[in-house]
Amino acid sequence: MPALTLCDLEKTYPGRVRAVSGLNLEVDPGELMVVVGPSGCGKTTMLRMIAGLEQPDSGTITLGGRVVNGTPARDRDVAMVFQSGALYPHLSVYENIAFALRLRRTPQREIDVRVREAAEMLGLGDVLARRPAELSGGQRQRVALGRAIVRRPALFLLDEPLSQLDARLKADLRAEIKALQQRLGATMLYVTHDQAEAMMLGRRVAVMNKGRLHQVAEPATVYERPADRFVAGFLGTPAMNFFNGRIDSSAGGIALRLRSGVEIRVPSNSHVALTPYCGREVIVGIRPEDMSLGADRNGSLVTLAAQVELVEPLGGESFVHLRSGDDRFVVRSAGPASLAPGDTAEPAVRTGRMVYFDIETGQRIV
Repeated sequence: MPALTLCDLEKTYPGRVRAVSGLNLEVDPGELMVVVGPSGCGKTTMLRMIAGLEQPDSGTITLGGRVVNGTPARDRDVAMVFQSGALYPHLSVYENIAFALRLRRTPQREIDVRVREAAEMLGLGDVLARRPAELSGGQRQRVALGRAIVRRPALFLLDEPLSQLDARLKADLRAEIKALQQRLGATMLYVTHDQAEAMMLGRRVAVMNKGRLHQVAEPATVYERPADRFVAGFLGTPAMNFFNGRIDSSAGGIALRLRSGVEIRVPSNSHVALTPYCGREVIVGIRPEDMSLGADRNGSLVTLAAQVELVEPLGGESFVHLRSGDDRFVVRSAGPASLAPGDTAEPAVRTGRMVYFDIETGQRIV
């Protein structure tokens, strides 16, 4: 039985702002699922409805086999961690973590045991007497997590808990959250707009935009086989490159003809899916790491004539921005790039890694 089931969930705010539309989602017991999407896509509204802080217009929310629509937040057995931490500034770390247990009139001896266990788990044992103003950003988020952990809820809801931390703290705490979830065997629904964070944390990733889910799958599947152009373009740094082209019959098979005139033979394992598109335009996507320059080339079948517009050196790799006719794209190159803006280049394309999308619906063809 799923720990959480959302069925046909709908939420519209005054002014006909549809925050969530036809949302269907299942989270397994003990799973860390990440919901990722741009700001304003409905992620937080979804969490607030699950927590009981908002009521859906229609649809059902089922927790552990029990429909909880209309059930007060305090009776849902969920714990929510906010991006701000939402700590009480006048209370010590100990009292912040213990707060929910005191509200439930938990015996003091049990409170002490639970608080100290959580503090030890989160590396907060030596700061229990401090107040939030005396803590680092990472420590404050650990306190917020500790406050949720001591409740031992059926479901943890995490609303962008790392968004206000710097890059180093974010990386450290992200690893801690994943290790903590595995240690506790806890069921967590984690919301973020950071696609790298989603790919690193989630056993499965749910991609959301404009109130609706586009795809739910393991990170590798979402990245390698995106359901549509939105998912393909949202995940990945740099984002997937897109080209417009036409599918045509050719000797012994079918080919993709780009607007620049370059013809690319379509691999035989894609023929069945693309044959109905002969004579029609499609969108083809290719990841920056599946294009190469110079010595990077291996297994590439087609080259494009392009001009370098920008080079972003990142130490161990470089992002080279190029233009070929009206098409702009990025190549992820190993090591420092020897190219400079204005140079000409012939990036090679690993055609077997191309993904094709319907130009009208945006859905992946193959």
